[in-house]
Amino acid sequence: MVAKWIGLVTGSLEQKKQYKQYNVRMDALPEPYGTAAKALQRYFMYNGGVVDGQTLLKMMSDFVELWERAAVDGTPVRVIVGADPVDFADTFTAAYAGKQWIDKERERLTRAINELADNEPQP
Repeated sequence: MVAKWIGLVTGSLEQKKQYKQYNVRMDALPEPYGTAAKALQRYFMYNGGVVDGQTLLKMMSDFVELWERAAVDGTPVRVIVGADPVDFADTFTAAYAGKQWIDKERERLTRAINELADNEPQP
């Protein structure tokens, strides 16, 4: 019972273990891939908005795998991200449509407007 409650409050211990493994892989990337991947990762944390742990871990695993393959193949960073790194980052995160932090606020806004509209006098 207590373990389940702790998991609900702090998240899955397995997910934390996977997250740590992901960070080890990120730190092992050779340059310039490591610097590019970490810059994009920082952007993901500010803009990605994914809050579902399983979806986030899948996204991060795929992301580091992309950079690991690029490093092995010698693919230039610009070939990976294209001319617009922001567009690349936004497109990459859009592929992982898990629950996002903004979803709660979107639901709250919709509910508030619907309640107001339901209680307005009809013309």
